[in-house]
Parts: sequence; structure tokens; C-alpha cells
Amino acid sequence: MVTPPSDRYGAHMVAVQTASSSSVGQLLRDWRMRRRLSQLELATEAGVSARHLSFVETGRSRPSREMVLHLAEYLDVPLRDRNPLLIAAGYAPSYASTDLAAPEMESVRDAIDRLLHAHMPYPAILIDRHWNLVSANEAAMVLTTSVAPELLAPPINVMRTTLHPKGLAPQIVNLEQWADHLLGSLRRQVALTGDEELRALEDELAGYVREYGVVPETAREAPRSIALPMRLRVDGGELAFITMIATFGTPLDVTLSELSIETFLPADAATAAALHDASA
Repeated sequence: MVTPPSDRYGAHMVAVQTASSSSVGQLLRDWRMRRRLSQLELATEAGVSARHLSFVETGRSRPSREMVLHLAEYLDVPLRDRNPLLIAAGYAPSYASTDLAAPEMESVRDAIDRLLHAHMPYPAILIDRHWNLVSANEAAMVLTTSVAPELLAPPINVMRTTLHPKGLAPQIVNLEQWADHLLGSLRRQVALTGDEELRALEDELAGYVREYGVVPETAREAPRSIALPMRLRVDGGELAFITMIATFGTPLDVTLSELSIETFLPADAATAAALHDASA
């Protein structure tokens, strides 16, 4: 059963606070710089006048609501951060942040539950934008059998639980490669979103990695591998997983846009057989 995370965002309040101290031009410029685009490159890609874009960024021209959303789309601005753009330009926010437990989200909850259940006997989890666990199927318990109880107290952060010295880390056979993969994912998220909570999480996890002497930047899986597996040491052997992350394709709600399902697929026949035997 899907259960909502403890923090349900308050997106509109964050939007008002952000927009109150920044102009829409400044915010758009910040997002453009984060994407490493010149004004000309963005104008060309978005099909707008470079002169008009320059006027918007410098505050000489007030963009229409449609222009704000158009530029936000080309800049791949997360839905949560499009509301501050609209407010800064003098428009009402467009994107609600609906509690996952709300009645109008029933179809979403049902769909997620069906997907998590259908993935049995393999682990599958639902996470939010900060990698906090929202829900999981029963098979995901195989990933937590040796994790310290304090790491499993809500809110459970999947990244922290994986790389913490009292978490999965001691069981991960290819820890250097897996730590490199996870930290790389976080770095990309921080670069794309500018999220300070994710930045703090990245710093925290990098500290754990340094504590046990891993240098993830130098670690790579063998070049013949088709995907990096997580190799997990368990009683009686080893489980190997490759993972896949799925998101909703056309979300118009902040909450929905920030949910992801991570599925753990057996990377070899022995892992598949072990999980099927465990569920029998």
C-alpha cells in the first residue's frame, strides 16, 4: 500500500518566498546558466527572438504567461520551480502539489500498488525527489535485512540506507563502483535542480565513502559489462541486481512529477532463482 512521505512539500509557499526576492528575468537567467546555454542557444532552441529574451532577462520586457511556461519547458525546469517563475512575472501559479493520500490521487495510488505488486518476487520501491522511501513491495525486504534499525525509521532515505556504514554498504561486493554510480546520480540531480537538500545529502554520502577508504571516482566496472550491477553479499551467496527507474510521463502536479519507481532486476539466473525460491 502506498503511504505518503511525511513532508508534503508546501510548493506554493516556497514559490512565493523564492519569487519575492528575484525577478522573473533573473530566475530565467539562473536556469539558463545552470543548463549551460547562451542566450542565443536558448532563443534558437525555443524559437524566440534573442533580443526579446535579452530584454526579459534584464527586466526591460515583461514576458507573457505563455512565454514563461514556454521557456521553462525548454529549460527543463521542474514543475515545483515553474511556480516561482510565474509568480515573479506577476501570474498565479499553475501547478498544484496534491497530497498522495488525497481522494483525487486514488487512481495514481492504485496504479503504483499494482506495479509494485506485479514486480514480485523482485524488489521495487517508490521514492520521492529526495530519495525518501514512499512505498515498497514485500520483496524489497531482502535489501534491508542487515540494515541498522535507526536507518529504517521514517523517513527512510534510500541513498543513506545504501551507503551508510550501518546500512547496505558492508554487504555490497562492488562498493566502489556502486558508490560512484550513486554519487554521480546525485551530482547530476544537484546540477539540474540546484536543490540544497540533495546537495547536503551528496556531501553526507561522500563523507561515508571517504570513511571506509573508497575512491569512487577511480572505480569502474569491467568494460564488457552491459550495465552496472549492485552485487549484494547475503547468507549463502551473492545477489546481483541491475536497476531501472520509471517516472510519470506527463505529470501536471508537483507531487506526481517528483515520484519515481525503482525496480531491481536480477542480473543473473542465480539471483532470479534465489528470489523465486524465497517467495515460494
